[in-house]
Amino acid sequence: MGSDPWLFYLVSLFVGYIERRRSPLDPVLRSLVSARIAQLCHCEFCIDITSMILAARSGSQDKLLAVADWRSSTLFSEKERLALAYAEAATQTPPAVDDALRSAMAAHFDARALTELTALIGLQNLSARFNAAMAIPAQGLCQIPTSSSQNKE
Repeated sequence: MGSDPWLFYLVSLFVGYIERRRSPLDPVLRSLVSARIAQLCHCEFCIDITSMILAARSGSQDKLLAVADWRSSTLFSEKERLALAYAEAATQTPPAVDDALRSAMAAHFDARALTELTALIGLQNLSARFNAAMAIPAQGLCQIPTSSSQNKE
């Protein structure tokens, strides 16, 4: 995106909107979702940057180190678990969001928050798939212990 200023500008506008202070989504939840999608898409750069942001927003590396195995971790709230399940289902090709998951999401997220969460998932998929296809490497933004489960699907 960096070699096309207009593309970079437009994506930056989208990111700016999703990351605004008045977002109905908690910043830690946004970071959890972004980090998990980066892992699922095997994007080294995205894993690096989303890990840095998640660690900063959550105040530790605990959730960062557990996000790949979120189903078996006690660190995540019910709302975070639903958002991660939704992100994983929506990231599949084709998306695998079923009626039961939609219903559970509607019980925890109002229409505006669900729309923004879905937009975030789409944006992170765009970014992660673009950067992975272009083989954009990690930049050393977040030094985390290596884990064999980091890319667990």
